[in-house]
Formats: sequence, C-alpha cells, structure tokens
Amino acid sequence: MEKFKKMDLEIRYTTSHNQIRNLPGENSFQKYRVAKSTLVVGIRKTLKFDTSKPSAEYAIPLATGCMGHCHYCYLQTTMGSKPYIRTYVNVDEILEAADKYIEERAPKLTRFEASCTSDIVGIDHLTHTLKRAIEHFGESKHGNLRFVTKFHHVDHLLDAKHNGKTRFRFSVNADYVIKYFEPGTSSLEKRIEAAGKVARAGYPLGFIVAPIYLHEGWEKGYYHMFELLDAELPLEARKDLTFEFIQHRFTKPAKKVIQKNYPMTKLELEEDKRRYKWGKYGIGKYIYQKNEEEDIKQHLQNYMNKFFPNAKLEYFT
Repeated sequence: MEKFKKMDLEIRYTTSHNQIRNLPGENSFQKYRVAKSTLVVGIRKTLKFDTSKPSAEYAIPLATGCMGHCHYCYLQTTMGSKPYIRTYVNVDEILEAADKYIEERAPKLTRFEASCTSDIVGIDHLTHTLKRAIEHFGESKHGNLRFVTKFHHVDHLLDAKHNGKTRFRFSVNADYVIKYFEPGTSSLEKRIEAAGKVARAGYPLGFIVAPIYLHEGWEKGYYHMFELLDAELPLEARKDLTFEFIQHRFTKPAKKVIQKNYPMTKLELEEDKRRYKWGKYGIGKYIYQKNEEEDIKQHLQNYMNKFFPNAKLEYFT
C-alpha cells in the first residue's frame, strides 16, 4: 500500500466484491478496459489447487487476471466481463499449501504452474510475490516452479536464489500474431532480450510458441522468430532448453466473448474451416484440420531442430 501511495495512484478501500465489479464506464466495452487496468489486492481464500496438465501437476494461485489484451486468450471466458487483476497478500499461506501438496507426492517431483490464471511477471515488479515463490521453491527438495510470460519486466528476478528449481518460460510468436492479436504486451524483441538476461542469470529456460496461427507467410514468420532466439541465447542456456507448441484453438463461448470485446479483430474464427475436438469438460474446441496440423508440427519441429538441436519438445497440442 505504501508503494502504491507513493506512485500517486487512485486507491479505493472495500470489503465488497460488488464494489469492485461496479467499475466506471458507460458500457461493457469501457468497463472491460477499466477492469484491465485495475489491480485488486486481497486475500486468497481458496487454498485448494487446480491441476495443470500437461504443464505441471498443480496450478499455484499467486495472481488472477491479466493486463494484456490478447484477442485469443482463454481468460476471456474464465474471467467474465470485468477481468480485473487480482494479487494476493497471504503468500505464506499459499506457499504452505504448496508444501503440503509436495509432501503428499514425495519423493516424486511436484511441479507448480504459476501462470494458469495470470501473467504474473506483468505485475511482479510491483508485488514481488513471484520472487518470494521462486526463492521458496529454490529451497525445496521435491518441488519445482514454472511460469510463462509475454512481458519483459524481469530485472528484479535476476538475483533471486532460484537454485535451478524454477523454469522461466517466455511466450513467443511470429511478428504478425504479436502485432495484431497481442496488444498491451511486450514486443518480441523485448521478450527475447529478457530471455537472454534470464538465461545468463542461470534459470532453466523454456519457450511456449502459442498460439501457432496460420496466416500469410507464417512459415517465414516463425522461422524469423527462431532466428532471433538463436541470435540472443547464450550457449549455457541451450543445454537445458524446452519448447511447447500449441496450435490456435477456440470454443463457441470464447468466440462470442472475443467478438464482443474486440469487435475489429482480424482473428480467424470460422468454425467451418476447423476440426472439432471434444474437451474434457464437455466444451469442445475448434482446431486446425489434420493436414494443417501436420504442416505446423513439421515446420516448427524442423526449425527447433535446426537452431536448437539439444532442446526438448515437451508437447505439441
């Protein structure tokens, strides 16, 4: 609170979620954008962790919501019409809950994903919650932390005592996708520059290429992305480097929300062009056709093998 007071920000005090939901704005379009620039500081009451396959065993709830305006994001539907950003002050309780999950599975390794419901790096230069978690897992025998970000605000994390127990991942994409579908996030160049800093700080490094999106010249676009990565990453980072490839997909509920929040989007959401894949919660997803899927997989695996032959592809989905 003292930090935010010094930044001369508007601060409201409330014990009611209804007051938070009643954000200013004449219509849902304006209220949505006000919510995206509102940070709610509160207590995390639910300390039961969701699962987070295939990325990790559990999702650790350090923050909720995101200030980015990625048109395709699944948080569009899970966060509702007023997706304000929430950060939690009872960090010790959250980390204690994580320790109990670790004890239940020991001596197996338990991985925790910190970015299922938020891009926590985007706010951690203000809160340092993530830094506390990194150092906590740095002392853990059977627990690892992982997260992914589209932001470059990493300088405060470079001296954290991570002891190799945190995998720092960056979401990267072709310039076309970032330009048209990821407003409010860091540029590809800044993300890659930040990845170089993180690598030199000794963190295990990874990249999520997502969503892989078919557009005119997509082959060249993704090849150029790998070229930029190759130019930046030091040799020591390439010994333990991971990639995750996720093709673009959408659900019917997500399509409605996307078109409401971003009515001018260039995002291709034509169901007739896609293949329907059943989801585990009964809501199916529209993904690319089989031949397109194979084309994507082949191209990106070839690029990865060319530039980073020792890297591990964790999954393609």
